[in-house]
Amino acid sequence: MPVVRPAPDRLAPRLSILDGYMLRQLLLALAATTGALVTLIWLTQSLHFVSLVVGRGLSLRVFLELTSLLIPSFVAVILPITTFVVVQFIYQRLGADRELTVMQAAGLSPALMARPGLMCAAISTVVCLVLNVWIVPVSYHAFRQYEFQIRNRMAAFLIQDGVFTQVSDNMTVYIRARDKDGTLHGIMVEDDRTPGAEATILAEEGNLVIINDQPRVVLFNGSRQEIDSHTGRLNVLTFTRNTIDLSSPHTAHTRLPDANELSIAQLLHPDMRQYSRRDESKMFIEAWRRLSTPFCAFSFAMIGLVGAMGGSYSRQASILRPVLAILAVVAVQALTLLVQNLASRNLQLMPLMWVCTIGPGVVCALMLFWPELRTERESRRLAGGARS
Repeated sequence: MPVVRPAPDRLAPRLSILDGYMLRQLLLALAATTGALVTLIWLTQSLHFVSLVVGRGLSLRVFLELTSLLIPSFVAVILPITTFVVVQFIYQRLGADRELTVMQAAGLSPALMARPGLMCAAISTVVCLVLNVWIVPVSYHAFRQYEFQIRNRMAAFLIQDGVFTQVSDNMTVYIRARDKDGTLHGIMVEDDRTPGAEATILAEEGNLVIINDQPRVVLFNGSRQEIDSHTGRLNVLTFTRNTIDLSSPHTAHTRLPDANELSIAQLLHPDMRQYSRRDESKMFIEAWRRLSTPFCAFSFAMIGLVGAMGGSYSRQASILRPVLAILAVVAVQALTLLVQNLASRNLQLMPLMWVCTIGPGVVCALMLFWPELRTERESRRLAGGARS
């Protein structure tokens, strides 16, 4: 008669020394890998904003504050992938060092050996969920607001003496000198905001002020020179006092937030007075994407566990299984993006987004734990027959 072993308590609230040992390695590797990749992505993406900051004469502090607001979005994208990499690497190393073999010989079931990896996946899923639902929209909204201020307000107050400063995409300002009280001398403004009516404005003196939360310069004793696009004649208008808006065109004074800045409640119940029906479907997809993509961390971790623990150990399998696991993660990621694209055109396909993110993890869990569950069921059946 086969020996009936007691079923292990997989849901034990207290972690064993072995669980703590494996979980500590997973979390340390996860933090190091995620930090390194996020830093690399931040360095590459921040180059796009060098011209925006340097071209307007802003400081390094402004550049760091602006680009650091994008870091939460980088973490939310990278964390599921690094979870797979860490789980795959740590368990493969444990298998190569025969530590998994020793654990199995000591009577640990696959569920107990996989429990640290599942805990790591659960932590990654919760972190991604918090990032997608709360932190990323807030940080991205602050980033867009900061960028808007740089383009429309901040650069106007950092005009340097003797330097042509581009305060916006279609306006350049030059001043000869600046007094301690803020009075500007020798002012020239190249205003190209109105197509076909580009103007050059000269003034002897001026002051920077804020009117209705917008930067403006009050000019004294100057002229406005403009070439008539129809006749080609130069029109010169002299003035004693004039006020010029240094921000972008008036249509840009009020910025409409996009879907990435809105909260889940705003995405599911958008204000249709500001957005069109076409934008409504995009907002629904964005809300479902934020709620579903964090579970990719669970599915990717399960794929890594199957790649490291599935089947018996052999030299060929130790190479083939990780390659297949990587291909599976790439396929799941591509399928998720494809379903999101299709769901944006047909909202009835939105439930497939959850299938693509959670389904692979469930399938891998059945592949890894079903033999153990079937063996326990058979053992219980045989034990019940022996008692009878």
